[in-house]
Amino acid sequence: MSKKPSKSKYSSLDPAALQLGHAVEWPDAPERAKLDRVPNPQKGTDYLVRFTVPEFTSLCPVTGQPDFAHLMIDYAPGAWLLESKSLKLYIASFRNHGAFHEDCTVMIGKRIASEIKPKFLRIGGYWYPRGGIPIDVFWQTGRVPRGLWVPEQGVAPYRGRG
Repeated sequence: MSKKPSKSKYSSLDPAALQLGHAVEWPDAPERAKLDRVPNPQKGTDYLVRFTVPEFTSLCPVTGQPDFAHLMIDYAPGAWLLESKSLKLYIASFRNHGAFHEDCTVMIGKRIASEIKPKFLRIGGYWYPRGGIPIDVFWQTGRVPRGLWVPEQGVAPYRGRG
């Protein structure tokens, strides 16, 4: 006698509503990118999720030249998880977007927080030098939940040849 397969925690998701699992067009601007969320199967547990984006690019809004950053996104999920394919598409939508470092970093943090409503979120934008000055930008929502282990982001400050 064969066992009936158990119902997945995610079977209630409408696959057509998510970008996961099928080809989608690359968004050409952050405001047109869609961030997907999925239910958190561990919503009663405090834990940290980290996304590392070592090759983030956007454009200088004045010169149009490319800017490069290493982004670290940490969040403590509430009821929702951020679906990673949608994050990749959202991040890629900045490639032709002109904005200052501070605006890009904070915009990304606020958009993610708005979409998934985490218990806590922080983003570190470690921007590579332009004009000889590296810029690091940090933003977070509220306080870290009590007892949550939040490791250092591990991105060394820019040292050049020093």
